[in-house]
Parts: sequence; structure tokens; C-alpha cells
Amino acid sequence: MTADAPGTDSAPLLVLDGVTKSFGAVAALRGVHLALHSGEAHALVGENGAGKSTLVKILAGAHAPDSGGMTLDGQPLRLRGPADARAAGIAVIYQEPTLFPDLSVAENIFMGRQPLRGLRRIDTAAMNRDAERLFQRLGVRIDPTRPARGLSIADQQLVEIAKAISFDARVLVMDEPTAALSGVEVERLFAVARSLCEGGAAVLFISHRFNEVFDLCHRITVLRDGAWVSSDHAADLSVDEVVRRMVGRDVSSLYPKQDAELRDTLLEVRGLTRAGVFTDVSFSVRGGEIVALAGLVGAGRSEVARAVFGVDRYDTGDVLVAGRAVPAGNPGRAIAAGMALVPEDRRQQGLVMELSVERNATLARRRALSRLGLLLGGAERAEARQWTRRLQVKASRLGAPVATLSGGNQQKVVLAKWLATEPRVLIIDEPTRGIDVGTKSEVHRLLSELAGEGLAILMISSELPEVLGMADRVLVMHEGRLVRELPRAEADETSIMFAATGQGATA
Repeated sequence: MTADAPGTDSAPLLVLDGVTKSFGAVAALRGVHLALHSGEAHALVGENGAGKSTLVKILAGAHAPDSGGMTLDGQPLRLRGPADARAAGIAVIYQEPTLFPDLSVAENIFMGRQPLRGLRRIDTAAMNRDAERLFQRLGVRIDPTRPARGLSIADQQLVEIAKAISFDARVLVMDEPTAALSGVEVERLFAVARSLCEGGAAVLFISHRFNEVFDLCHRITVLRDGAWVSSDHAADLSVDEVVRRMVGRDVSSLYPKQDAELRDTLLEVRGLTRAGVFTDVSFSVRGGEIVALAGLVGAGRSEVARAVFGVDRYDTGDVLVAGRAVPAGNPGRAIAAGMALVPEDRRQQGLVMELSVERNATLARRRALSRLGLLLGGAERAEARQWTRRLQVKASRLGAPVATLSGGNQQKVVLAKWLATEPRVLIIDEPTRGIDVGTKSEVHRLLSELAGEGLAILMISSELPEVLGMADRVLVMHEGRLVRELPRAEADETSIMFAATGQGATA
């Protein structure tokens, strides 16, 4: 479905004209043009590394363009920092939440602009009431007084959204805001975005999910390799055409799933229970098989994966790898048994952002690469080079901080780190969250290759096309229970969603 376009083509509210930005010898943006209109949602799409994040940071006032300019309401706009952007009515929701974990939800929303009472003391009650009103507007329930620490990624994102809309922004930039949200939460977010558009705001929406782009947005701008490619009404485009413009080629198959020979059972989970989180979860994964764990956000999928790997403890049940029991709550023993876990939140749980690509790619192998307690630099470089080449990681150099890589390349580094341990069981949570369409195809190809080599793969994904395209079997969870098992031939979006919403299906 394509969003209905407003009836008039009014003068644009915000314009970027010929914007260029370089970092050393790397040209991140090359003469980019973008026009945002009041009352419209405008999609910005492109592969990771196309320049989207740099453009967002220019709009946020974090970077200044090297050349080119911006206008707001036809007047020149120069942003000397994030405060200037906020004052101009530009609010940004970033892909990765950036909350202060030890402050309350309300304090995070109103940081630096808390309501005051006598003697310039913070009016905590008023601040909490204002935060509550924002969440009511979003249609969600989050306690404003609770600490941000421990919030799920979905709830952290909703706090960021509440923070952004609290500025009454005229321009709202949404950078992958739905990556960790359920379908219901996405619809709530879109309802807010549409209401902002109806009030005259302009929304810039960045997403790799084309169904969302076409559902919400009136126009689509495509970037490739830092350069502007096109800007057109969404109604005049198809997904295939957008993909061709993004990658400069046809992506022959986004889900290159190959048939693999099924081998012995490598992962067996029996009656896993953690009170209040998941109950009596049992399943198995054979070598050569990709099994998808599907369900809505909050169903308990990631919690089961973390318990299986030993990050979180469970109350009862057993986990076996190749027939041998793995002790609960002991990731080291899980790794020794042949398990690897690629977590959902790669920045917080999968990588050390300040360290180099090389160091991150070998973190799980440091003991094997050491002699007498000293890490051998040559061995570390050789191992990192081997896996980054196999996974086609695009980095200026292995010594560069992993934080400088695009989201897709960061995900490849996490995969490299765990594949270097030569696991027998790979648990991968949201393998392509926040990754562009070209890199998605590469990750899917790699998963298919690994299954062909005999790995047992447990994949957790919120994207139904990914589940249907890559899984040999689909296990559906609802409210902490495994409620349905579907072989590949019987799985479709209707049957999965029917079970995920608890409509009477049983495993």
C-alpha cells in the first residue's frame, strides 16, 4: 500500500541544496539535494554507507556541511550544533537509543529543560505528568518514574520518540525508529507521524523495510555512494525499482536459501522455564537446519536465546549440545560446547565500539591467540583478516574503530567474532536489523552457506519475509510459550501471525 499524497505541491519547508561532506579522503556526501514539504512524510533510502547517517547528523547539527547549504521556510539555515537544530524545530530519533541508564524515563525525556518550581528546584511531579501525557499521545504505557536501565530496545525507542515529539518539532527525522518495534507499536508510531503531518510538520523517515516506506511516505529519495540518485512520489515507484536505484543493480535473490543435508541433532532444549518470562519451551535444531523463532516483541524469543546460551539463568529445564548437557548460566561453558550467540543489540552487547575492527573480530578467541598470557598481534591480524575477508567487511583498515563502520558491516564483525570460534550451533537474534537490502542478501547467503556446512542455526527475526525466506522450520512463541511449529512448506504470514497473537494455535 502506498500513502496517499497531499493534494498540493507547496513550497518546501526544509531544503538541502548541493550538500557535500567529507571525512579525510572519504566523501560521505557528494552534492546531495533534499526537499521536505509540510504535511508530508518523505523516505530516505540507500544501502549502509550511502550517506544517510551523515545527512541525518547534518540535520541534527552534529556535522556542518563542507559546501552547499540549507534553507528553512526559504531562509538560510546554519546549524552550529544540536541546540540550534532543536531551536529551529528539527528533532531527530536515532536508530540506536542513547538514554542515560541511571536516570528515570521522564528525566531522560526532559534532560536540560526540566520544569522548575521555587528556588529553581526541579518540579519532578510536573515532569512526570508531562512525560505521561507524551506516552498517552503515543498510545503506550511506560512508567515515567522508572530507571531507563533494563528497558527493552522497543521501550527505549519509544522513550526517544517521546523525547523528540516533546519539542513540538516542525521537522521530525526518524532514523530506523521501527527496527525493534512490534506491528502494533509501528502502527502507533505511524499514527503519531501522520498526525504530525496533518498538523503541518515534515517527517523524514529512514528505513530498510519497504512495506513501511510505502505505507507511510509520500515521496522517496534514493542515495547511493553518497550521491543523490532520485526523488519521486512513492505512488510512481515499485519496490524493485527502488532497490535497483539503491544498489545500482538487480538483487537477484534477497533470500538465497539453499537446500542442505540434515544431520544429527546438535541443539536440544527440554522444558526450559523461567518464572514470569517463558514456560516449558522445548525444541531441537539439527545440523544443516535453520530454525526460526518467531513471535511478537515481548513474546520471550530473545529471553529464551539468552537462557540457552547461559547469559540469563532459568529455573528448570535442560540444554544439550550434541547430546551433552550444558550447565545453566555459564556462557563460557556454552562456548566450549560449541555454541555462539549473535545478540539483537550489536552495539551494546556484540561489540566494544571503542576497539578496532581487528580486536572485535578476535575477542572470543583471545585465549587461543595468546602465548603465556600475551596476545600475539600477528596471529590476531591474520585471524581477523581471514574472517573479515570471508564476510566481505568493508573497512578502511582493520585498525579502524569498529564504531566507524556502517551498521551492516558492524553486524558482519559480530558474526566474524563468533564464527572464528568454529561453533556447531549458531544462535542469531535479528540478523539483519537496521541493515540495507544489499547487505541483507549477503548475510542471508552466509547463513545458508553455514547451514550447508553443517551448522545448526537458531534464528530470531521479527521480519516475516526473512522468516519465510530462510527457515526450514518456524517455531512461534506467544506470551512466553511455544504455541506452534510449522514446516517450511506450511508456513505463511497468516499462519504465523495467527499463532503469534494467541489465536488458539498449539505446538
